[in-house]
Amino acid sequence: MPSDQYAVFGHPISHSKSPRIHTLFAQQTGQRIEYTARDVPADIFKEELKNFADGGGRGLSCTVPLKELAWHIANEKSERANRARAVNTLVIGNDGKLFGDNTDGVGLMRDLTENLGVTVTGLDILLLGAGGASRGVIDPLLAGKPSRLIIANRTLAKAEKLASEFSDRGGIAALGFESLNGE
Repeated sequence: MPSDQYAVFGHPISHSKSPRIHTLFAQQTGQRIEYTARDVPADIFKEELKNFADGGGRGLSCTVPLKELAWHIANEKSERANRARAVNTLVIGNDGKLFGDNTDGVGLMRDLTENLGVTVTGLDILLLGAGGASRGVIDPLLAGKPSRLIIANRTLAKAEKLASEFSDRGGIAALGFESLNGE
């Protein structure tokens, strides 16, 4: 029986632990998979995704800088992916259609609560960065009812835009990195 093919796409990708982690999960559950890391810059993402799917790929993880692009490419998306406007998981259907999901926030909140015993209720939270991963964690963080959530980014305008997109969910603000002073 051949192994199911999965991958993580990103650029750079050499740092990724996903192949090792997913292979261990598969071994624990008796699944036969091959999970590889592929260095895929944004400008060739669509082509590499098509090649992967045509070669029997079943699904992939998307990381830097592909999460927002993956959201645009997916044929169908989960509610949380639509809210984040970013996808970190693409499932390739038998019909070739792509289903996009975003598990960044669920994973972060589960790790904080179950593994670290931390709840965010009433806390001041500083989120560094305003890219696809940040998009995926903002809703779950705000659902935890922190006192406030501050997005800090090198480009203040990008942090402000992201804060504005999620302002309907609770106390959220933006800062440029240069404004951080140890508070």
